[in-house]
Amino acid sequence: MTLLDVSFKGAPDGSVPPMFRARVPASSANLGPGFDALGLALDLQLEVTVEPATADSFHYRGRGSVPNTPGNLIHRGFRAVYEQLGITPPTVALSAFNPIPLARGLGSSSAALVAGAALGDVLTGNKLGRHGVFALTAALEGHPDNVGPCVFGGFTVAAVDERGTYLEAALELPAGWRFLFGVPAFELATPEARAALPAAYPRQDLVMTASRAALWVAAVALDRPELLRAAALDVMHQPYRAHLVPGFEAALADLREAGAHAGFLSGAGPTVGAVTSDEALPACRAALERFVGERGEVLELGTASGYSVEPC
Repeated sequence: MTLLDVSFKGAPDGSVPPMFRARVPASSANLGPGFDALGLALDLQLEVTVEPATADSFHYRGRGSVPNTPGNLIHRGFRAVYEQLGITPPTVALSAFNPIPLARGLGSSSAALVAGAALGDVLTGNKLGRHGVFALTAALEGHPDNVGPCVFGGFTVAAVDERGTYLEAALELPAGWRFLFGVPAFELATPEARAALPAAYPRQDLVMTASRAALWVAAVALDRPELLRAAALDVMHQPYRAHLVPGFEAALADLREAGAHAGFLSGAGPTVGAVTSDEALPACRAALERFVGERGEVLELGTASGYSVEPC
């Protein structure tokens, strides 16, 4: 769709925009060895609307509890667009409906940042564009593996060049792959999970990580899910975070026994993701149900496109 060049009341032309709605997918990052690089977009959509207001406000509905105050990640992403363009941000009312579990490794914080930035971009005339929204939110987040899927959809690979510029490439995921996510009842904050990682790694671990992450990309591009059993193996972060996720290693073993193509910690956890075939899906679901217990849940999610913004 074509995004209109609009501005809020109080701008030089005195125009008043319509209300806009952004939809942003959940995401699963790392996927084993693709630490801070690989990600999937999932069809669980954060919805945020923006409209003019005399003072900043925020109203939240959905998973978990988020204070109804303007000091939130959606407002942060929104204001960052204006700051990058050297424009004073207007006051707005933001309303969010969020079905993405919070602090579970399914990209809720990245979706919030991208939603705010996407709305800010359309209301400033789409000056940043999709690639600019990606670069801005990756810098805000500090890593691009979740915001990449939020912005571009599908399976994304992200990296940083020698100038510190974030780059990405996106591929469509094969139609026959099935994705399950075992979501425990407890939260795990990303800073805590990152603090568990070592400051340095043996060379052999780096070699294995690079080769397996590359194999993930080949498996997607060639629709060869059998490669994922090796491609999803990780020595970079999962072994160091396992103690933060009770039952994680047993869940991976159960998934392999059930016939999953891949099992991995989704993002920083505690959610465990799996790629499976239709035939192995029931057994893999049962393995994840044992992992999450009675208070957790198992989600079967499809893939998704990147964010969209439309008037409403």
